[in-house]
Amino acid sequence: MPPSPRVAWTSLAVIAAALQWAPASATPTPAATFATAGPTAPAAAAAAPELPFTKGRIADGTTKSAVCSACHGPNGNSVNPEWPRLAGQSAVYIAEQLRLFRAEVRTNPVMQPLAATLSDQDIDDLAVYYESQTPTGLEADPSYWHDGEALYLRGDRAREIPGCVACHGPVGRGNLAAGYPALRAQQAVYVVKQLNDYASGARYGGPNPQQASRNGAMMFSIARRLTPEQIRDVASYVQGMR
Repeated sequence: MPPSPRVAWTSLAVIAAALQWAPASATPTPAATFATAGPTAPAAAAAAPELPFTKGRIADGTTKSAVCSACHGPNGNSVNPEWPRLAGQSAVYIAEQLRLFRAEVRTNPVMQPLAATLSDQDIDDLAVYYESQTPTGLEADPSYWHDGEALYLRGDRAREIPGCVACHGPVGRGNLAAGYPALRAQQAVYVVKQLNDYASGARYGGPNPQQASRNGAMMFSIARRLTPEQIRDVASYVQGMR
């Protein structure tokens, strides 16, 4: 298989075009500034005390991740395409999703009982641990990634789909403070399933599933406009991101 495409920083013009077609709520919030203090996790900026960085401890998360590694792989790099990679994922996003699993709002027969055993401290420790890890590279399908790149960077004007770059960033690192997840090196099979779950409404449960996550309503709307081919293409593209 040809080498996976390495995504370069796009021009400001491309990013501006993506932002132009993004909903107002999709505009990324500037990331918080963090400083490292010894062996503990980076401390959050004073303006955002609710972030898991204020309490999470990487060293403790390392120990607690032993159970998680059975599915999510060593250091959060899963080898099973159906299980997400957690390495390098936003701690804000991981903490939010674990709490949604624990509350049985996000439905998954494996994750719900596991999350039910986690305390808030456990969640914060795991969140900062996985964000500190480095995702290893995966290959993008050469048949699909070019179209996926176009959709990721520019969106689809005719279908009113904004470019993914507006929220997930030019190299797929997401937006830490806003809770937009990182997508780089994520398993394509997993991404396809999540986009389909957003489109069908199966991603979250409860009386108001579209509002379950801070960014859920936006993704429900976008996913419903994507064709199956677009979902396949963009999933392949993000899998090959570095």
